Amino acid sequence: MSARAAVAVGGGTGLPRVLACLLRGGFDTTAVVTVADDGGSSGHLRRELGILPPGDIRNCLVALADPGNELARVFQYRFAEGEGLAGHALGNLIIAALADLEDSFPRAVEEAGKLLGVRGRVLPSTVTDVVLSGRDAAGRLVTGQANVALSQGPVRTVCLEPAFPPAYGPALEAIAHADVIVIGPGSLFTSIIPNFLVAGVADAVRGSDARVIYVCNVANQRGETSAMDAADHVEALLRHGLEGAVDVVVVNSTPIQNEACPVCATPDAIARVEQHRISVVSADLADRQSPLHHDPDRLYEALAAVW
Repeated sequence: MSARAAVAVGGGTGLPRVLACLLRGGFDTTAVVTVADDGGSSGHLRRELGILPPGDIRNCLVALADPGNELARVFQYRFAEGEGLAGHALGNLIIAALADLEDSFPRAVEEAGKLLGVRGRVLPSTVTDVVLSGRDAAGRLVTGQANVALSQGPVRTVCLEPAFPPAYGPALEAIAHADVIVIGPGSLFTSIIPNFLVAGVADAVRGSDARVIYVCNVANQRGETSAMDAADHVEALLRHGLEGAVDVVVVNSTPIQNEACPVCATPDAIARVEQHRISVVSADLADRQSPLHHDPDRLYEALAAVW
């Protein structure tokens, strides 16, 4: 009997935790990853080499790497100094080199996966070079993924230029054949939603027979999602193409003791989510050592109860 298929959609540092959960659950696992990133090492390589941003994809490849593969640690090595090298993760440079050798970014990702012994697949949601823009609650327009992430106030809507770029075909196929689709966690407007602004991706999720689960962030990000509660996060997804698509939302129930703003799962917020005919699973999910993130074991238990 073949393994059930799962697709995780997002980007940033949150998606690798979900990928680890899916592997632990025995799924045939695929990551569908945003290519809107334009900051840091990824942004520099985009501007200098004209390639798609490799950073989020690199993190997913490493998360799916064979546990005994020594290259995974090397891929995550980041140069602290050196002219032209400081700030770059070595894995980003390797993917960039493979893209040049293969004359194809998707093939570069596939070849990097072979080097790492990846258990599953990592796919860009589109292979079009895109620019993310957003409008905050005050109506201010902010252009560029890194700038949207640092917006003055909470973001209301985002869009891509070009608008609705074509999806990468294998990503749509993976979604169509999935038994489970997990969205997030991650930066809501800059890592998660950009995937659903790609033509066909939101439609594929809505048309899928899969169980669709949204993992809400433990903490808000200053600017991008400041003061948003769990229902606000869900409603942002629905505004950007996922109305009627989400079956379950997993939220953290425990207050986090730090200076960041938690994503509140108050009774009112939960009731607002449920008004959209979405089930809510509220559990203690915060990592005690890194309270802005999900605890891997607690996240696995919450997902295993609903997938």
